[in-house]
Amino acid sequence: MWHERSGKFNLKGKSMNKAQFVELVQAQGDYKTKVEAEAAIKAFTDAVSEALVKGEDVSLVGFGSFTAVLQKGKTGKVPGTDKTYTTQDKMAPKFKAGKGLKDRVAAGK
Repeated sequence: MWHERSGKFNLKGKSMNKAQFVELVQAQGDYKTKVEAEAAIKAFTDAVSEALVKGEDVSLVGFGSFTAVLQKGKTGKVPGTDKTYTTQDKMAPKFKAGKGLKDRVAAGK
């Protein structure tokens, strides 16, 4: 199923929102409350973000790697006009799935 908001193709036709993800983390992590689960998610995302800002990679064996990569600027033309634009080089986050995650998703388990 085509997901309009993300512009991606989703075979299962489902998309999990933040509240549903917090509930999943609560169940998987045996957290007593949703507040505890949400705090764990925030701690994880904040830690990964901070590492990437410092230029450090985060590698979780079997899950994947988070890195910051240089995205080169580009020059383009606005369709229908003679106007051109140029974007600046910037650092962008990147995630590469590990073998364990790829295998698990492929098996559907």
